[in-house]
Amino acid sequence: MATVVSSSSLIFSYPTPNLPSPSLSSSPRLYLSSPHLSSSHSSSLSSSISISHSFSIYPISSRRPSLSSFHVKASAEKKKVLIVNTNSGGHAIIGFYFAKELLGSGHEVTVMTVGEESSDKMKKPPFNRFSEIVSAGGQTVWGDPAEVGKIVEGAAFDVVLDNNGKDLDTVRPVVDWAKSAGVKQFLFISSAGIYKPTDEPPHVEGDVVKADAGHVAVETYIAEIFSSWAIFRPQYMIGSGNNKDCEEWFFDRIVRDRPVPIPGSGMQLTNISHARDLSSMLTLAVENPDSSSGNIFNCVSDRAVTLDGMAKLCAQAAGRPLKIVHYDPKAIGSDAKKAFPFRNMHFYAEPRAAKEILGWSSTTNLPEDLKDRFDEYLKIGRDKKPMKFEIDDKILESLKVAVAV
Repeated sequence: MATVVSSSSLIFSYPTPNLPSPSLSSSPRLYLSSPHLSSSHSSSLSSSISISHSFSIYPISSRRPSLSSFHVKASAEKKKVLIVNTNSGGHAIIGFYFAKELLGSGHEVTVMTVGEESSDKMKKPPFNRFSEIVSAGGQTVWGDPAEVGKIVEGAAFDVVLDNNGKDLDTVRPVVDWAKSAGVKQFLFISSAGIYKPTDEPPHVEGDVVKADAGHVAVETYIAEIFSSWAIFRPQYMIGSGNNKDCEEWFFDRIVRDRPVPIPGSGMQLTNISHARDLSSMLTLAVENPDSSSGNIFNCVSDRAVTLDGMAKLCAQAAGRPLKIVHYDPKAIGSDAKKAFPFRNMHFYAEPRAAKEILGWSSTTNLPEDLKDRFDEYLKIGRDKKPMKFEIDDKILESLKVAVAV
């Protein structure tokens, strides 16, 4: 049991017994929150940590720690990390949050984004917020992943995260360069979308995957080349800086008093995680390479939500009434995938490996997180932005549902 000393500098010392991997039911947790981090990071401490200023200890059952100001100096080895980050899509936010969390924990970070700094894509979030990475001490560069050696020439890294490639042709040059450059640990952002549909949801690590999926070939290659590696399979995510609509899709309709068309019964389960949870899991893997090595982690929160439930939570966050209409996605043909931001089937996973192996715990709290996201939605003026809802109108017309003009 840790002893707390009344002082501006406190020492928490936890012994490191030779025990099996921690489980959430028995391991104590120290939740740390910092103004320098865009995410809440939690970990089981097995080494001494010096903490100054205010702090709070939360029981395991706490869903989301409140923020307090502090400075952390951990005795863990500091790493030099290269993040190869995609320049589009929902995964871009992962690299952004991960970089900020690593920097807040004292690691050195370089973010290499695909493409050119002057491109229009860099005017969108999270790229237009990369100054936050630089101001925290990180470096940002741009280029072709196939030429990563030239782009970071002369720099040495302990860890590389590929948060870009979806197939082996794209990722192989990064893997091969990392191996030749003496990188010790390789991490890869894969996708929970590679799991085959199951009659026993949720998906857990070890479930059958689609053999022909591009991500699978990448996962296999990394395991062949590196002795220290870890794979992360995310699903849908929310968070400030995301450039792919998730909660915004619902807000767009709710604030305009439009019906929200949801495919099927609306009882389909999915998983929506805050980006801070994904970055905290990745950071634990960096700081615990022996534990994370050779493992696949579902990079998701620990609760599912129904499609109807997501709409209701968004309406609750907005403080607005909600009208849901259900439709048969087959009835709208080829537009079905564009009509709704999520899959219209049960699609969710459980972060079992991260909990058991890394001692990770989720802080995603959709009712609270969505309130924060709605405040930002209003702040950027998206509620006043002119929008067309052509596919919605087609669906509503087929259902004979009137829309107020």
